[in-house]
Amino acid sequence: QVQLVESGGGLVQPGGSLRLSCAASGSIFSINAMGWYRQAPGKQRELVATIPRIGSTNYADSVKGRFTLSRDNAKNTVYLEMNSLKPEDTAVYYCTANLRRYVSSPYLAYWGQGTQVTVSS
Repeated sequence: QVQLVESGGGLVQPGGSLRLSCAASGSIFSINAMGWYRQAPGKQRELVATIPRIGSTNYADSVKGRFTLSRDNAKNTVYLEMNSLKPEDTAVYYCTANLRRYVSSPYLAYWGQGTQVTVSS
């Protein structure tokens, strides 16, 4: 079993900040990329940011300069620091991890349950 447990969502005013966390646990051999996607009502799920185990972080243009993704490999945890939030950032945010459970397993994408972020005055 593999679990991705997200936390940190909520309601915030425009211009405010939130920090999302996602911890992967269970039978995990290694994790490649981790990151976040989001889905607003009536829209498709879209990339927010991803970070490989080693290397540069990739951000959606809409969040560059406002969001910061970081990772603690020892804890299998990824963090999304969101600043200068806008109403259009309102969405369900999903954590994802590309991992393999055993040394002989292929890398597969796992997803968290999602956490709601609402930006409103």
